[in-house]
Amino acid sequence: MYKKTVLDNGVRVITERIPHTRTVSVGLWVDVGARDEHDLNNGCAHFLEHMFFKGTNSRSAQVIAMELDVLGGTANAFTSNEQTCFFATVMDDRLSRYMELLSDLFLNSVFAEDEVERERQVILQEISMVEDTPDERIHELFSAQLWGRHPLANTVLGSREVVGSMNTRKLVDYVERYYRPEKILIAAAGNLDHKHFVELCNEKFPGIRADEGAAGATRVMPAEQSPLRKVYTRPLEQVHMILGTYGLPVDSDDRYKLALLNTILGGNMSSRLFQEIREKRGLAYSVYSYLVPFADSGYMGVYMGVDRETVNEAVSLSTVEIEKIATEPVTEEELMNAKDYTKVTLFLANENTEARMIRIARNEFYFNRYISFDNVVAGIDIVTIDEIMDLSARLFRDKDFFAAALGPLENGDIDWKSLN
Repeated sequence: MYKKTVLDNGVRVITERIPHTRTVSVGLWVDVGARDEHDLNNGCAHFLEHMFFKGTNSRSAQVIAMELDVLGGTANAFTSNEQTCFFATVMDDRLSRYMELLSDLFLNSVFAEDEVERERQVILQEISMVEDTPDERIHELFSAQLWGRHPLANTVLGSREVVGSMNTRKLVDYVERYYRPEKILIAAAGNLDHKHFVELCNEKFPGIRADEGAAGATRVMPAEQSPLRKVYTRPLEQVHMILGTYGLPVDSDDRYKLALLNTILGGNMSSRLFQEIREKRGLAYSVYSYLVPFADSGYMGVYMGVDRETVNEAVSLSTVEIEKIATEPVTEEELMNAKDYTKVTLFLANENTEARMIRIARNEFYFNRYISFDNVVAGIDIVTIDEIMDLSARLFRDKDFFAAALGPLENGDIDWKSLN
C-alpha cells in the first residue's frame, strides 16, 4: 500500500508497505544532479555524495562506516543527471537506528578540509578510471555531442578543474543553494508503517529549513543540435561506438511503446541487433540499444564494440535494422515476446525492496503520483504493431543520427553516409 505525506517544512515522505518482507529500503533523495550545474560547479553534487559519509559533529568517517556495517543490509549513494540519492536496506527492527544515522549525515556533516582533500584524490581517480574504461567513456563523449552547451552534457563526476579546486566553503554554499526542502524526498519501501515512518522523519529531520535568500537552479529544456559524428582516436584493441538520436522524456504518453521498441531493436539477446551483429556475423561481443530519458527530453542509443576492420560493416548493418524497424511492421511474435520480457523484468524488480523504493521515488519526481504495477502492465499490453511502427518512423526516419567512435581510427575511416 502506497501513502504520501508532506511535512510542515515541505519535505515529501512516501512509503510503500510490503508486509511479507523483513527489510525496509530507505532513500533520501534530492532533486538535484549534474544537469543543474554549470562550468564552475560541475561535479559538486557528486562530490557531496561522497562527503556526506566523511564525518559529522559527532561521528568520524570510520564510525559512520562501522555503524552502516553493523546495521547490515546495504548502504550506498548515487548521483545522476537529475537526482542525488542516499539509501540503505536494513532489517525492519533497525529502521529507527538507521534514520538517526541518516539524519546526522544529512544535517550535520562538517565537510572538513582534510577530508575534502582526501576525497578529492579519490574522485580524481574515479574520473581517471572512467577515462581508462572506453565502454564507459564513449557514453560521456556521445552525450556531450548530443547536448552541446546544455547542462545535460555535463558529466556526473565533473571536471578535473572543479574537483581540483573544491573546498568546504563551496560545498556548504552548494547545499544551501540547492538542497531546499521542496527538492527533498524521503522514500521507503518494505515492512513499515507509514504513520510511524512520518513520525520518524519529523523527529529526525527537523533541521531541514529553506534559506529564504537562496534560489535553486531553473532547468531549461534542451534544444536539438545538428547531428555530429566524430572519431576520438585512442590506441585501443576495439572501436567503441554509439549511434543515436533524440528520444522521449520520462513521462511521455508513448513511453511503453518506446520501451517495447527498444527491446525489439536491441534490448535483449533475441533482439534484432544482437542476432544480426553478434549471433549471425560474430562482429561484436557487446551490442545493444538503450534508452536515456530525462524530465523534459531523452535519447535512444545503440552501443557496439567491434574490430577496426569491421566497423563499417557493423555501422551499415545497424542502420539497415534501424531503417527496417521504421518502415516495416514488427511481427506479432516479436511484439508479444517483447511484452513478456518487459513484464518479467518489471515483476522481478517487484521482488526487491530497494527497486520498489527507487520506483516510487521516480514516480513522484516525474509524475507526481504513484503508478501501480497493474497500470504499467495495462499500458504495455495495449501497445499495437501499428503504434510501434508509427513511433519508430517518427524517431528514425526524419532524423540524422549522431555518432561517436573511440578507438584506433582516424577521421575519415568510417563511412557515415548510411546514417543520413
